[in-house]
Amino acid sequence: MRTIAIAAGGDSPEYGVSVNSAAEVSKALSSRYNTYIIIIRGDNWYWEDPKGRCFSIDKNDFSLKLDDRKLKFDAVFIAIHGTPGENGLLQGYFDMLKIPYTSCGAFCSALTFNKHATKLYLKEYGIPMANSILIRKGEKADSKTILARMGLPCFVKPNDSGSSFGVSKVKKEEEFFPAMEKAFAESNEVLIESFMDGREVACGVVKTGEKKIILPVTEIIPKNEFFDYESKYTPGKSEEITPAPLNEKLTGEIQQLSSTINDLLGCKGIVRVDFIIVKGKPLFLEINTVPGMSAESIVPRQAAAAGIELEDLYSMVIEDLFKS
Repeated sequence: MRTIAIAAGGDSPEYGVSVNSAAEVSKALSSRYNTYIIIIRGDNWYWEDPKGRCFSIDKNDFSLKLDDRKLKFDAVFIAIHGTPGENGLLQGYFDMLKIPYTSCGAFCSALTFNKHATKLYLKEYGIPMANSILIRKGEKADSKTILARMGLPCFVKPNDSGSSFGVSKVKKEEEFFPAMEKAFAESNEVLIESFMDGREVACGVVKTGEKKIILPVTEIIPKNEFFDYESKYTPGKSEEITPAPLNEKLTGEIQQLSSTINDLLGCKGIVRVDFIIVKGKPLFLEINTVPGMSAESIVPRQAAAAGIELEDLYSMVIEDLFKS
């Protein structure tokens, strides 16, 4: 039986979401693998046993120092949302150690974690999306000029953060600078994006050397003004309908676009692509290369709707790592 580390935690505000994801992944995989949830928080990397005792990770080779032995892992299932698990840092570390892992590679992870860079990259291939402007910390932002170009309402969001932390919907000019301040608290770069008035949808994609699975599309209907953190993780604060109530043609278009975006970016493992449908046309919103895997997350629900067991889905990406 292979021994799999499930990397969890991280240094972003999504720490709790990641720990929940890891617990669900471990539960799904426990009948096929020996799984260890490894918490990574700053320079504190450890495994906690059922008695609550903590054992540290030797970062020289990512081995686990137990009482009587040193445990090495066959592969790592990355379940860290945000830094260092979704932005390429952990991927680069595992690349150097030659330890296989389930997510996108270092370059792809770094690119896709940067919303602005991803949009510029995909724009070259004609992927439809909203207009946006990037402002870096320390740069002077002229609200009048920016809002004349972006229009009101617009979204102000950190360029490299997940779970909608630091995101604001700006409806009046006087809300612009407080929104910028909120976003800069999460990142050194802020993305200002034109408001897309439409329906939000998401589509999971899983591709291995042997299989290609494009999951059913989910429509997200938040009770709040947009799909913010509360809507994502508070039961009853959003309605997520899978499969989305869309006609066959539009569903197919979203699935095809998700598959194309996955391939253009060179993604690996399990990803989720988000869109806003405006006047019957899906516009790219963002891509998540380590999407949530907790019980209330979108991808597990899409797998259930497709009749796919999570145990099979997660095993598929792990086993793909051992095929040359």
